[in-house]
Amino acid sequence: MIGARSLPRPLRLRRPGGWPLLSLAGAAVFAFWAGIAVFGGLLAPHAPGEFVDSWDTLAPVSAQYPLGTDYLGRDVLSRIMAGAKYTVGLPFLTAGLALFAGLVLGVSATLMRDAFDTALSWLMDTFNSLPSTIFAMVAVAGFGTSIPVLATVITVLYIPSAYRNVRAAAQTVSRLDFIDAARVRGESSLYIIFREILPNILPNLLTHFGIMFIYIALLLSGLSFLGLGIQPPEADWGALVAENMVGLSYGAPAVFAPALCLISLTVSMTLMVDAVSRRRKEP
Repeated sequence: MIGARSLPRPLRLRRPGGWPLLSLAGAAVFAFWAGIAVFGGLLAPHAPGEFVDSWDTLAPVSAQYPLGTDYLGRDVLSRIMAGAKYTVGLPFLTAGLALFAGLVLGVSATLMRDAFDTALSWLMDTFNSLPSTIFAMVAVAGFGTSIPVLATVITVLYIPSAYRNVRAAAQTVSRLDFIDAARVRGESSLYIIFREILPNILPNLLTHFGIMFIYIALLLSGLSFLGLGIQPPEADWGALVAENMVGLSYGAPAVFAPALCLISLTVSMTLMVDAVSRRRKEP
């Protein structure tokens, strides 16, 4: 009988000693969009709100307009490059803030335990049970659609999931022998957190950050598509799809280009998350 350990492992394209090639491609695509988010406003061929050709609306791809024009005759490429700072930058910021808050609360609950851990876990479970899209829609409709409101609402929405993830990972590590040895040596709580717990849960944190980034990017784009996200004259990629829906029957690139950009962004992050997750599980 052939043991499970003797079965051949599936073949994956890899760089020797590195990430899978698909994950490297995903990292390159994500780095490209991150660069566009930072420098897109400077590199765009036209100002995002400039009416470059008001007589040629929803134009097809051409040498002058590589992604066509939108329903008002504005250059779609310039609009996408300018909107990247919202579609890429805002999810990156809110996922980072949610992960940081979840890290502080999760590690604190692991070290204190007992009543504090129970009360905090109950509170986070309550927030985690709220439907994220509906909660965001209600909050934005009530408090306005400014960028600070969007960032605050989305950060609060994703703190519970970050907390649960950090708490589970930190509790697993805190039960290991080297943590007991550190306590016996008389090490402080800060030493245990920064030198023992955090280095061992870092791959878990990176994986969860990537997952939150994907969900937040899709949530923000969905809100903008419904008119509750980034407001005119600014626009993220979800808003660009919504405002050019009139061109769907014409097959205008102004409708499909922002959607394809969003797909490439989320797929690239998914490939990166998959690579980090696989390396974490490998012996």
